[in-house]
Amino acid sequence: MKKIAKVFLVLFTISTVFTSCRETTGDKVEDAVEDVADDVEDAVD
Repeated sequence: MKKIAKVFLVLFTISTVFTSCRETTGDKVEDAVEDVADDVEDAVD
């Protein structure tokens, strides 16, 4: 029983690390909007 609990604990820890390090789509959208705004500003100048 203890071995099963340790396996679940390790799997939970690994899944938490990979999930928290992933870039969200909101971050990608925000970066794209900033890039477009910079391009528009450069075109106006």
